[in-house]
Amino acid sequence: MMSTIKYGILSLTFLCLFVTYSFADKYPKNPKVNILNYQFQIELSDDTDEIKCKAKIDVSYLGEGVQVLRLDLTKASEALENKGMTVSQVMADGKELSFTHEGDALKITLPAASRINQRSQYTVVYSGVPATGLKIANNKHGDRTFFSDNWPDKARNWLAVVDHPYDKATSEFVVTAPDHYQVVSNGLKVEETDLGNGNRLTHWKQSVPIASWLYVLGVAEFAVQHVDDFDGKAIETWVYRQDRDAGFYDFAEPTKKALEFYSDYVGPFSYEKLANIQSNSVSGGMEAASAILYSEGSVVGDRNERWRNVVIHEIAHQWFGNAVTEYDWDDVWLSEGFATYFTSLFIEHQYGQDAFMEQMTTSKKRVDSFHAENPGYTIIHDNLDDMSKVTTSQTYHKGSWVLHMLRGMIGDDLFWKGIRTYYAKYQDLNATTADFRREMEEVSGVDLGVFLEQWLYKSGALVVDGSWSYDKNKKALNIALNQTQDDGSLFVMPIQVAIYQSDTKNPMIETVTINKENNTFSLPINFEPTKVVLDPDSWVLMESAFQKKK
Repeated sequence: MMSTIKYGILSLTFLCLFVTYSFADKYPKNPKVNILNYQFQIELSDDTDEIKCKAKIDVSYLGEGVQVLRLDLTKASEALENKGMTVSQVMADGKELSFTHEGDALKITLPAASRINQRSQYTVVYSGVPATGLKIANNKHGDRTFFSDNWPDKARNWLAVVDHPYDKATSEFVVTAPDHYQVVSNGLKVEETDLGNGNRLTHWKQSVPIASWLYVLGVAEFAVQHVDDFDGKAIETWVYRQDRDAGFYDFAEPTKKALEFYSDYVGPFSYEKLANIQSNSVSGGMEAASAILYSEGSVVGDRNERWRNVVIHEIAHQWFGNAVTEYDWDDVWLSEGFATYFTSLFIEHQYGQDAFMEQMTTSKKRVDSFHAENPGYTIIHDNLDDMSKVTTSQTYHKGSWVLHMLRGMIGDDLFWKGIRTYYAKYQDLNATTADFRREMEEVSGVDLGVFLEQWLYKSGALVVDGSWSYDKNKKALNIALNQTQDDGSLFVMPIQVAIYQSDTKNPMIETVTINKENNTFSLPINFEPTKVVLDPDSWVLMESAFQKKK
C-alpha cells in the first residue's frame, strides 16, 4: 500500500463558498429516449469503399409525447466530396416510416407519440462511403484494412446512433466481409460463418452498455493470440500478420498486471474480454471498450516504456471513461484526467515511487507550459460547442494533478475508499463532477467545494514565494507564504512543511493552509531546525521558492 498522508483534517479549513455550476455541452439531449441496443449489419467489399448497413435500434421511451426520434448520421453531400451516408428506408413493425435527413441529423417521424415505458425497434437502411469515422485504407504493409476512428463524435459518419456519451447502449456488429479478413469488435464473438461465396460473416456482441465513441471495428489480415485469461475473460492480441512476433511480444505485458491492479483497487472489470489491436486509424491509443486500438507504429518488438504507458493508460480507461462515463463532454476530465492519474498509480504500484514521480513531474511541466500559452483555460468546459476543443493536454495532466492533490488532502485510505464507492455506484452508467464530489465528500467528511472550484472551474496557477525563520526566545518556527501568481487568482490550499533536526533523518511534518495573498504562520517547535522544506513529497501543483530568511 501507499504511504499515509496527514492532510485530511486540515482541509476542513476550506471556506464553503463553492458555486454550483450548470455547464452542459450543446448536444440536443432527449431524456425521454433511451437507446437500449444497436445491431449494425454491415457489408464490406474489396471492390469499393462503400459500406452497406442495416441498423436495428431498440428504444425505450422514458416519457410520453415524443413524436420524432433523432439519430446522428452524416448525410452524403458535395461538401464532403459526395462522401457520407444515404438513407433508403426506415421501418418499424413492418411498416415504412417517414424521415428527414439533413446534415448530421436523421429525424424519424413516429407513427404515434410515445408512451411511458414504450419499447420499440426501428430499422434504418443506408449506404455510402464514410468521410471519416471508419478508415478504409492500406496499412503500412500495403494491405487493405477497415478500422473505426470514432473519437469524439465521428461514429455518426458511418453508424446511425445517438453520438453522445450520455446515452449508453449495448451493441452488435454483424459484419460480412471478404473471407481473407478477420473481424474484431466489442464484446464476444458469437458467430463466424464462411458463406461459400468468398465472404465470411462475423458477429460480435457487446452485452454491457457503452458510449458511441467506444464502438470499435477492425477488419484486416490479423495474427491473433489468446494471451491469457483474467477473471475468466480472455486477454487477446490482434496485430497485422507481418508483425506477429513483435506484436505478440509487445502486448503480452503489462496487460494482465494492469487489469489485476485496477480490479483490486477500483472495482470489477466490466467487459467480456480485453483485446489489444494494432490499427492504422489512430495515432496513439483509443480505449474502445474491451477492444483497444493502437497505432500501427506501436508494434516494435522491444516493449519500450512509451508504448507500455499507452497500454496502461488505455486499460485504465476501461474503468474511467468506459465503465464510468462522463454524462456531458464538459466533464471529459472524468475520463482523461482519471486515466492519466491511474496510469501513474499503476506505475507507482508496479515500478516504484521514483517512476511515479517522474510521471507527475512530466505532467506538471506540461501543465505549466499549457498555462503559459492559455492562461484563461479551465478543465471543465463552459457549455462546449466546438468538439475540436473537447480535450487538451490540460484535460489529461492538470486533471491528473487534481486527483493527486485530492489524494494528498484526504489520505490514501479515504482516497481509495472514495474511488471504489464512486466506481461501484456509477459502473456502466454516467457520472458528473458533482457526482464524484458527492461520493468523495461522503467518504472523507471533507467539504471539497472550494478545492474543486478553484482547480476545475477556474483558471490559474499557484505560485508561492516563502521564507522561514526560527525565534529562539519564543521557540517558534515562523513561516511566510505569499501567493505571487500574476493573474489575480487566489487559492485556498493546505501545504505540508517538513522540519528537519540535525540529529534525525525523519523530519517533523506540519501542515499549513494558505487562503489569502500573504500568509504567516507561527509553529511551536522546541528545537532550531537545520532545514525546512515546503511540500516535501510534491502533493501540490505549484511553483515555489522557499528559503531561510536572512
